[in-house]
Amino acid sequence: MILQALVDYYEILASNNMISKPGYCVADVSYALNLSESCELLGVIPLKTAVPRGNRLQELPQPLEIPEQEKRSSGIKPCFMCDNSAYVLGVAKKDKPERVKQCFEEFRKLHHNILDNVNSISARAVLSFLDSWNPEKFEECEVLEDYREGLLSGGRIVFNIAGRGYAHEDPEIRRAWEEYRAGKPDAVKMQCLVTGKIQPIARLHPNIKGVRGTKSMGASIVSFNAPAYESYGRAEQQGLNAPVSEYAAFAYTTALNYLLSDTAHVQFFGDTTVVYWAKSPKPIYRDIFEFSINPVASNVNDVIDMTTEGLIESIFRKIVEGKPINEENPEIDPYTRFYILGLAPNAARISVRFFLEDSFGNILKNIAEHYRNLEIERSPDDFEFIPLWKLLLETVSPKSSKKAASPLLSGSVLRSVFSGLPYPQELYNSIIVRVRAEREITRAKAAIIKAFLIKQNYEKYKEELRVSLNENSNNKAYLLGRLFAVLEKAQLEANPGINTTIKDRYFTSACATPASVFPILLRLSNHHISKADYGKVYEKKISEIMEKLDVDNNPFPASLNLEEQGIFILGYYHQQRANYAKKEKEVTMNE
Repeated sequence: MILQALVDYYEILASNNMISKPGYCVADVSYALNLSESCELLGVIPLKTAVPRGNRLQELPQPLEIPEQEKRSSGIKPCFMCDNSAYVLGVAKKDKPERVKQCFEEFRKLHHNILDNVNSISARAVLSFLDSWNPEKFEECEVLEDYREGLLSGGRIVFNIAGRGYAHEDPEIRRAWEEYRAGKPDAVKMQCLVTGKIQPIARLHPNIKGVRGTKSMGASIVSFNAPAYESYGRAEQQGLNAPVSEYAAFAYTTALNYLLSDTAHVQFFGDTTVVYWAKSPKPIYRDIFEFSINPVASNVNDVIDMTTEGLIESIFRKIVEGKPINEENPEIDPYTRFYILGLAPNAARISVRFFLEDSFGNILKNIAEHYRNLEIERSPDDFEFIPLWKLLLETVSPKSSKKAASPLLSGSVLRSVFSGLPYPQELYNSIIVRVRAEREITRAKAAIIKAFLIKQNYEKYKEELRVSLNENSNNKAYLLGRLFAVLEKAQLEANPGINTTIKDRYFTSACATPASVFPILLRLSNHHISKADYGKVYEKKISEIMEKLDVDNNPFPASLNLEEQGIFILGYYHQQRANYAKKEKEVTMNE
């Protein structure tokens, strides 16, 4: 399913000339050897460009479309028209001289096999250079003097023919390369699991690059390198264990590398790298989805103009309000298939954390419902919408050295948000644990508790699962949370600047075992009310809540279960926001 969706997306991009054709790839190239038409080495063209990295500039290779590169883990496998110094020049820093010599010979042999019958000045120049070049002259060659260290550093090298451009872009050379790829005599033909056609099968699939936590050279999604993973009768046959044609392997890896290279449309949650695409060449689908999962500040600023960004934000707001997504832009089809893929590192391979497919409209409807469930009273300087990365960060201890949520939790939360399923119990448990440990109820923590309980038990707690304070609620846990917030406010008014409040000492116990704490707090409140400037106001609020609790007939509960603890926290948060709402309103008006 994943490979099929990626192959389909590749074909959409290829039909719109947005991606490399079969037999080619985009790769980083560091240098070009500049040859004359008569094969003389004229010099070296550096292809690295200076890119800002923090406070300094870093030189990075230039991405070029080149003939598809052979995947090498061991052995000698030359690549056509582009390779490192061991193959192109027969020199290397660390390899054994005998091996480097063999690399150069295999590189030369490959180019003769492909180009011997090609009637092209560029082809003849490359072949003549490879025949005449002596690796032992590398140190003596004057035109290489300034670039020896760079050439030996392992970067890719291509050929440039003076006055004609890169040799690998010559039409005759490209035609010869494509004919060579199509006529490999050793290719095994089987039915491809992706296309269903009888085609040459790829033994090794190209690497996927850009997944956080994998090596810079990339890693594989599909690979077999031990008998435990191989099918019966397929020992040491690698890709033949799960036959994917060379075309399909090229298409899905090219499409996935294309998605991963577009940093404006890649998200990272813990160890999970998330990419997404629509069954359409239009970028608006990915732009809207990008904004919907990170609505604090769009990551697409660098690739779209402000008018388009404003349109995306407008569409997002209409989605949250429950309005049709194509109201602002009729070109957006809500029935377009949309795909979300979560990838994570796993030793030398890539594991699939999740893969979701649905219509674009349904996915956005689920995300909009998620934001509506999270909606809760906030201060003026808070995010209007809580982005997913912040939601997950709330599960992490502030003392933890690794500021990332559990990988499994991240994956299950993302799956629930995009699919409209209930949130995982682990998310709720993590927030309750963090609140009890930190005794700090942030807006995001309260919003997560509210959203979780809406999905889990809305009918039971619908009076308490509101955006702001509900003074008419008679739920005991909610009233106890409100009471604690009022008692704390009375203490703060009586003792401005106090270092340790009742929240620091008693919140965890009050939340879990109210009967053991509230009698003590109520006795303390008498002292606080007598000292506070507006003591009578707090005395009245406490009396109103106590009247609803009716502790004479219904004593304080000995304990609260996890759901009730969440309601207690919501009651505390709502009352606390109400306590400070007037003050914040006055500050805003003065500003």
